[in-house]
Amino acid sequence: MIFYVVILIMSVVIHEISHGFMAERFGDQTARHAGRLTLNPLAHLDLFGSILLPALLIISKAGFLFGWAKPVPYNPDNLSDRKWGTFWVAAAGVLANFGLAIIFGLLIRVAPYLALPAGVAADLYFIATAIVLINLGLGIFNLVPIPPLDGSKILFTFLPSSLYGVISFLETYSFIFLIIFIIYFSDVLFPILAGLFQLITGLPL
Repeated sequence: MIFYVVILIMSVVIHEISHGFMAERFGDQTARHAGRLTLNPLAHLDLFGSILLPALLIISKAGFLFGWAKPVPYNPDNLSDRKWGTFWVAAAGVLANFGLAIIFGLLIRVAPYLALPAGVAADLYFIATAIVLINLGLGIFNLVPIPPLDGSKILFTFLPSSLYGVISFLETYSFIFLIIFIIYFSDVLFPILAGLFQLITGLPL
């Protein structure tokens, strides 16, 4: 489980710095000035989301692992294209997680053709499977359109200005909506996770 926590932390770090690099691509250097465009996890750790929550899930034997890092700051007013810049900054973290899942999923697919010793092959499968599962989970969950998850920013990009009141309402009560989703609807994400895992790796979850 400690190994899973390490993978989780590095996955959320890559997720966050992807936001920062994309914001910089659109002209905003807030993340760089804040020293957040680094793979050093110490610059990104959130006391609750990166340490306490994963530890609590492990101790309680919850059967799943989840967490987050401190959000990388960016200023939408500095973006060269505020609408599409905001969209791509939000999408960058999700795409980074799915990209990692695809890379290590393909590694699982080609592993049988590498003629690796049995012990090495088992270790490779264990590590790659953990990376695929955690990054798929992060990518899928962050696509849920509830603030402050990335899915909300992606969705809001396409909503007309007449619905700004709805957006404000969702942002005001986002914590409540997120808790409700986690309690009552998070189970619907597991079939999606299992389907994507099999699609990428060729193996049932």
